[in-house]
Amino acid sequence: MKRSARPSLALLTLGMLGVVLLSALGIWQIERRTWKLALIERVEQRMHAAPVAPPPPSSWPAVTAAGDEYRRVTVLGTFLHADETLVQAVTAEGPGFWVLTPLQLADGTTVLVNRGFVPPDRRDPATRRDGEPQGEVRVTGLLRMSEPKGGFLRSNDPVAGRWYSRDVAAIAATHGLSQVAPFFVDADATPNPGGIPVGGLTIVRFPNNHLIYALTWLALALMLAGALLRIISGRGRAGASEPRWGSRRAAVRRLIGAARKLSRDPGPDARAHIGSA
Repeated sequence: MKRSARPSLALLTLGMLGVVLLSALGIWQIERRTWKLALIERVEQRMHAAPVAPPPPSSWPAVTAAGDEYRRVTVLGTFLHADETLVQAVTAEGPGFWVLTPLQLADGTTVLVNRGFVPPDRRDPATRRDGEPQGEVRVTGLLRMSEPKGGFLRSNDPVAGRWYSRDVAAIAATHGLSQVAPFFVDADATPNPGGIPVGGLTIVRFPNNHLIYALTWLALALMLAGALLRIISGRGRAGASEPRWGSRRAAVRRLIGAARKLSRDPGPDARAHIGSA
């Protein structure tokens, strides 16, 4: 009986650990949901607030996604169209490119501006010269954080001019730009001269499936806990009935033994009874 108890104990231990782990995952998803809802509310407030000036150079080291991304800002400067960069994009307008153009500010610093989307047949700047405003311009849009190292399963190749993400530092280094802000600005839907690039295509969507995940983990924890309780209660009943079953088996073995002995040696009383028949 001791050998059979050890695997059952190990199974129960693993089951209880599973309940704890599944419950912890469910609680973690509830906490993630609370964080996500706060993030969505914060971003919504920033996007619909009045535009403000972007962080000054002295504050650039402190700029973070949590504290600044999706804040509406307004910048005033001159576009350096010769240093524009095309970044591959898939938008509601179809596949094409984001046009990232440096905007030089009056203090000598530079902010990269995602002016908007152009289709593949307009990637050549020569086909959209009328969409390149000259002189000082005002741009309003959303502050976005740099996207280093490239896109999903694709690395940026600055030498070949293939860009899959808006990596501010890499773009600035490629064009030899200095004093560049560590963020870029997604321009709003204010029409550009010539109709392109098309701005205002930023999609702000945060998946929020944490409640479903939490309910799934907690349901699995309850199911596993119920299975463990059934196993434990079943073992208790089996343990209580073993003595009765053992005594019955012993009684049956004694009866069978006595019958076999009697058939081999009936004894005097049995022989007398058989003889009188």
